[in-house]
Amino acid sequence: MTDELITNLGKIGALRVISRTTAMHYKGTKKTLPEIARELNVDAVVEGAVWRSGNRVRVTANLLHAPTDRHLWAQTYESDLQDVMVLQGEVARAIANEIQTRVTPSEERRVASARPVNPEAHEAYLKGRYSSKLSTAEGLKKSVAYFQQAIEKDPGYALAYAGLAESYFFLAGWGVMAPKEAFPRVKSAASKALEMDETLAEAHAFLGAARFNYEWDWVGAEKEFKRAIELNPGYATAHHGYAAYLSCMGRHDEAIAEVKRAQELDPLSVNINASVGWVFFSAGRTDEGIAQYRRTLEIDAGYYPTHLFLGWAYEQQKLYAQAISEYQKAITLEQGNPGLAAALAHAYPAAGKRTEAVKILSQLRELSKTRYVPSSLIASIYAALGDTGRTFQWLEKAYQERDTGLPYLKLDTTFDSLRSDPRFKDLLRRMNFPP
Repeated sequence: MTDELITNLGKIGALRVISRTTAMHYKGTKKTLPEIARELNVDAVVEGAVWRSGNRVRVTANLLHAPTDRHLWAQTYESDLQDVMVLQGEVARAIANEIQTRVTPSEERRVASARPVNPEAHEAYLKGRYSSKLSTAEGLKKSVAYFQQAIEKDPGYALAYAGLAESYFFLAGWGVMAPKEAFPRVKSAASKALEMDETLAEAHAFLGAARFNYEWDWVGAEKEFKRAIELNPGYATAHHGYAAYLSCMGRHDEAIAEVKRAQELDPLSVNINASVGWVFFSAGRTDEGIAQYRRTLEIDAGYYPTHLFLGWAYEQQKLYAQAISEYQKAITLEQGNPGLAAALAHAYPAAGKRTEAVKILSQLRELSKTRYVPSSLIASIYAALGDTGRTFQWLEKAYQERDTGLPYLKLDTTFDSLRSDPRFKDLLRRMNFPP
């Protein structure tokens, strides 16, 4: 219910709705409402409760003026479970009316567009959403099974297809599935969702992610990201994905604006906060990037990508001891991740530790015989070792396997020594990068 209410209210462009990740930080908090309001810069808070008895659902929603903790409005709704999506739309419309915000006719239609859903399918879908938010490989695999179960119960359930697209995308991102295995499924599930509901922002966002990360269809990717944002301006994930795309296209000012919008919508998301640092770093604003990484570590020092990004920044500044330290922290937090091992191996030769780099290289090549290891990672180690011939062999392998590291090639400092090589320029040309 929280997710859907945030999604529905996020479709109203006049509102800034805080994302679930941040909202959940305050679950069980002892902070007062005015304190929370100041921290998040919000005017109002929606509280509520849900009861379910058999196939009946009752929802109570309260609207509070956050700075003063003053009660503004309350309403109770009841419906059959199959009409729960319609009920969620009713709650969102009532809240929008109560705060007297401007709702355009198209926004009104999108909020009211829910269809009845099979209760068993909806329950499987909710379990899929829960499992996907665990942010583990096992959780993502479970989420795929739940979304497929939801689709079996209700083949017309567009949201379940969108959830499936998201899970396959992250299974590829985590390196659990090879791109050629995962991304056709991302595209198929997102496209199926849009056949049923063209207004589904989530499906447009992950179709855009497939076009960007796998198909290298830069024009098509931007179209999908923009459509997702148009349909749901409050969808932080779409702004986040679009920011990464813009960085890779060299449009850094636009990328900063998009990632900052994502941060405004989800200010306590460690993923988005780390990405703010990465976008600054990619724009050549290294000091601002490092400062943002340090702020992100204050939110969650156990989030390994922040240590990885900070390592990259230190390595670019030739602070190799600090870079190696950050990579080692990341490896301690996320053992068995080949991307972290490759980053460490890349830093070693410049720090006078070629033997250690070669050892990791050998381990990754052996590992690639039993599980997917992105070829761009192995190429990066050869680049650090100064073996240009093997670097290009593995970059070509990465090209053939549609390695998801390649869209970031223009930004990847690990290949800086190769940029003037005609083979590198040819690779960018074959990927259809804009000049």
